[in-house]
Amino acid sequence: MADEQGEERVVRLAFDGDLLRYREFVAKLRAGLPAGTGVALRGSVVTNKRWEDGEPFDATGRGSSDLDVTLVGEQVRQFWKEDGYYIPKLHTKPLCDEDPEIAPGLNQLRQELQQIAQRPVNFQATANLILYARDVLFDEPYLTVIEAEETA
Repeated sequence: MADEQGEERVVRLAFDGDLLRYREFVAKLRAGLPAGTGVALRGSVVTNKRWEDGEPFDATGRGSSDLDVTLVGEQVRQFWKEDGYYIPKLHTKPLCDEDPEIAPGLNQLRQELQQIAQRPVNFQATANLILYARDVLFDEPYLTVIEAEETA
């Protein structure tokens, strides 16, 4: 899916077609994350198909689907506690309402994003290689919202 098509779908599905609200969401991410952090959206907001049951995004009502936000970069992964990884130092468990203490330094930002999106927002941090592998090997497409940059 081209980024333009993906962005249009995300705005329509997750932000009720409100491009300004989506831009506010992205600006808040950019301002609240370490320099160079990439951001990708994954899951049903990208595919319009829930992994669990194949139902469309928000199938059970407005705001019923969450946003899976993947943060890409070494600096952002350092926010997670040592036991907060699926793959040590490479791929984290989700920061979500059920586990807000797994990366407490990012939870305020996540909560602010939930207010903008008017739906649950989950953060997961990963290495670029893992994000790519999930797309190619497991057919888990994503939409890049902010490109990761190497920092000196």
